[in-house]
Amino acid sequence: MSTEAARLVQPRALLGIAFVVLAVACFAALDATVKLLGASISVLMVVWFRYTFQALVMAAVVLPTRGWRSLATRQPLLHALRGLLLLAVSTLSFVSVQHMPLGEFTAMIMLTPLVVTLLAAVFLREAVSRLRWLLVWGGFAGALLIIQPTGAALGWFVLVPLLMVLLYAAFQILTSRMARSEDAMTMHCYTGWTGAALMTLALPWVWQTIPDLRTLALLCLAGLCGTVGHFLFIQAFARAPASTLAPYMYLQVGFALLLGWLLFGHLPGLWAWVGMGLIVLCGATLVWLTARQPKID
Repeated sequence: MSTEAARLVQPRALLGIAFVVLAVACFAALDATVKLLGASISVLMVVWFRYTFQALVMAAVVLPTRGWRSLATRQPLLHALRGLLLLAVSTLSFVSVQHMPLGEFTAMIMLTPLVVTLLAAVFLREAVSRLRWLLVWGGFAGALLIIQPTGAALGWFVLVPLLMVLLYAAFQILTSRMARSEDAMTMHCYTGWTGAALMTLALPWVWQTIPDLRTLALLCLAGLCGTVGHFLFIQAFARAPASTLAPYMYLQVGFALLLGWLLFGHLPGLWAWVGMGLIVLCGATLVWLTARQPKID
């Protein structure tokens, strides 16, 4: 790498870090808004509004300035798959956040890098050291501490946030790979329109009248947070590698804890704190190992 190129790497990486911090703040605000909306409107209506908002905003911003070339791509099926994955993640997360406190729910999301390691070992036959296996199972132990002591419903519902994490891991892997060659605006447009199209097809079965202006304002806020957050997320991955960005994604737990306390008066109990700490410790350690020694431990 030339000296000039080396000088350009650090500013790009710092900008990527700034983007990912702002993105996770948007995601925490989105989850808090969805939890507030749960008292007045159905989750599926929130999902439909969130994606329709993103699709319309992106069309209004992108098409007048860039025209239809913003939709030019050689990988339409991957864009559709990415949009479908995010729609599934959003739906499962919106359901989960109605049943879990914000901080604990967000800590569950932080299982994602551990799940990526698990998927690589099981499906890609990648070698995983004993230390990394220990970190993976330590993270899942933390998840169990969060789910059980907080009184969340046991049984099938436990699978909802875990399934969400599994799909989110796949979404992040796909986003990281596509961001290397695909335009950020193109990715964002396809993501929004895929979700909006699928949810609009289901609209006759999920439609519910918006009861008041407060609910409408919260729906717009949810749409704004989701739209801006995922655009910043794409921009971050286009400027810095996942191993650089991943540690800063754990700030979402802090944002969620703060909003959970301010809006809902919730502070986690002892075992929930232990579980969240265990997940963050195991996940951050795994990210550190990957950054230092990507091929061997």
